[in-house]
Amino acid sequence: MCEIFVKADPRLYEYHTRSLRIHGVVTSLRLETLFWEVLDRIAARDGMSLPQLIAKLYDEIIAYRGDIPNFASFLRVCCLRFLDPALSAAPMLPAAREAEAASRLPS
Repeated sequence: MCEIFVKADPRLYEYHTRSLRIHGVVTSLRLETLFWEVLDRIAARDGMSLPQLIAKLYDEIIAYRGDIPNFASFLRVCCLRFLDPALSAAPMLPAAREAEAASRLPS
């Protein structure tokens, strides 16, 4: 089973940092090549450039959550959900449910 994973081209999991602007602010994002490729596919599907897609995702998560402590991780999850629609339809994982409930407790 692991051969499927270990024989992956090492270039797919090399990090690449890209600088882009989100609302005029220069931001650097460091993701693996495979995630950049998936984001490019999502952008192309939606008729956007990669910077436009990233800005849109940023705006939407901020509007929905109010904050995003790890935007790069959020983008990785977006890619996985794009590649596996079953993840998008699945209920929240137990750990995510617990974290969400904890975030609603009064400070």
